Amino acid sequence: MTRIDRGTLVLNTANDTAAQQRNPGVSGMSLYVPQPRVPLKDWCEWTGNSWDKVQAVVGRSFRRPAPYEDAYTMAATAVLRLIRHYNIDPRNIGQLALGTESSKDNSAGAVIVRGMVDRELERMGLPRLSRQMEVPEFKHACLGGVYALKSALRYVAFDAHGKQAIVVCSDIAEYERGSSGEQTQGAGAVAMLVEANPKLFEVDLAHSGSASDYRGPDFRKPFARHFDQEYGQRSKRAHDFPVFSGKYSTFAYLDETGQAVDAMLERLGVSDLDFINGADGLFFHRPYHMMPLQALAFIYARALARAPQPNEEFQALCAQAGVSPEAVVEECRNKPDLYGEFVRLGGHADAAQDAHPLTTKLSGVARKSPAFQELLATRVKFGTDWAMELGNLYTAALPAWIAAGFEQALEQGAELSNAKFYAIGYGSGDASEAIPLKVVPQWREAAGKIGFRKALAAATDLAQHEYEALHDGKHPDLDCPPRDQFIIARTGTTYEAAFQDLGVDYYDFVI
Repeated sequence: MTRIDRGTLVLNTANDTAAQQRNPGVSGMSLYVPQPRVPLKDWCEWTGNSWDKVQAVVGRSFRRPAPYEDAYTMAATAVLRLIRHYNIDPRNIGQLALGTESSKDNSAGAVIVRGMVDRELERMGLPRLSRQMEVPEFKHACLGGVYALKSALRYVAFDAHGKQAIVVCSDIAEYERGSSGEQTQGAGAVAMLVEANPKLFEVDLAHSGSASDYRGPDFRKPFARHFDQEYGQRSKRAHDFPVFSGKYSTFAYLDETGQAVDAMLERLGVSDLDFINGADGLFFHRPYHMMPLQALAFIYARALARAPQPNEEFQALCAQAGVSPEAVVEECRNKPDLYGEFVRLGGHADAAQDAHPLTTKLSGVARKSPAFQELLATRVKFGTDWAMELGNLYTAALPAWIAAGFEQALEQGAELSNAKFYAIGYGSGDASEAIPLKVVPQWREAAGKIGFRKALAAATDLAQHEYEALHDGKHPDLDCPPRDQFIIARTGTTYEAAFQDLGVDYYDFVI
């Protein structure tokens, strides 16, 4: 394990009087993903799925947590890496915010992460995290990490008194074997250092857009499902498989991200096309590779329909799609109630209706157009290919893509100073956030410490029997011993009147 010499450690603070006053933002990022990896080409051979289709729609691989780790160990490992890579003074962290939908405890959350990090810092001869530190946990499906980031940004902007914050997004995405979601699994954590004077990118909360609406049976994890006999029999272990409807969830994703972007554009005072043409980089929540491309194509189709002047490209694409331009323009004015319509139609699978059928059809044609392909090549290029190795990380999916984007841009020698990025987050159920970001001039030094490719390099490809055993809760003899990470050392079993720790995990750090 890399050691930090306390005598030479440079302790950073957020007090930089020489820094130009700017929006708060992010000064550093770190990534952790488990070692066990499932190459999707192999998975396609095991399951009889089309590799060409899966690679184009989903990606190339996903990770599974080893038996000795959970969302908290992954989060703690990412946080410790952040502290070490960026020489952060633990005493100057005033908030540690955890975004996750993979909690194992309905009482504690971020404080569990704090406990692990504290003890390892102490063992390294470094100070513990500040005793005055806030430890909130944020939950709203995949958007919990964005909400945690917004909390940290507000903290450093208004009541931090020079302190910094750390946001960590950590999740395990798992689905039943044989289900339509199996290939979109994944696991990992991303930690971010948040400061009033950021050294990677600013976050413009004043012009961000928010949207939310209740969508009923959209992707959910109700506790009651664990008491259903059929649900329990589908797995050999305790699990967190969601209940979901793919079509309905896709309709909700497209509608809500569109609503959040609309709210952001209203605050920015710019048109849809000005937003797209003026962006230097676009990052979306990505449960799988194709989903953000579908969302961007949907937003692009609406932008063409809303253009103030007659648009030849719009007319040509409508003709190609076989839809009326006037009808698409009218549809773009809709403010649908997806759940209300679902209930009205009887509340079953056939009641899941696309509220924007014409725009969706148009966006499918637009996605293949030369103009849209140019948009992808110029504004959705950084980190996209690398992110295809991650799988779905839920709350960590969006920040992981951003981290990949910065590291890849650095490797390619790109000039990002003052570049305009936009991050569009989404959480099922559902809610979305559209947030403008601005790359700061000194971004290179911070980007050089992310370690994205290094984190991905630690991988052990699973054979079919190993993957299935691991998925089913067994402990196969895997060739991936833990190294330089936190693990679950043991789980409490005592349930007596005087003392109880039944189900409480105890953690350790393995060098």
